[in-house]
Amino acid sequence: MMETIAISKFKATCLALLDRVKKTGQPLVITKRGEPIAQVIPPEPPAVPEQATFGCMAGTLEIVSDIVEPLGEDNWETLQ
Repeated sequence: MMETIAISKFKATCLALLDRVKKTGQPLVITKRGEPIAQVIPPEPPAVPEQATFGCMAGTLEIVSDIVEPLGEDNWETLQ
């Protein structure tokens, strides 16, 4: 249900009315001498990215071997 309000009352309580529209999601029709002149509607909800930044690389890493384990005698030539 849309609430209607006279422009003089809207002017006096503008910030509170705008906060109420945002909080409740109910549109507000502003009238002048009983005729609608404007409509205040709540904003669209913010777009949610498809994938959040945190965790976007999950599942893309493959552990091949232990990086702390010594190389062993076979790989000494690789280090030189």
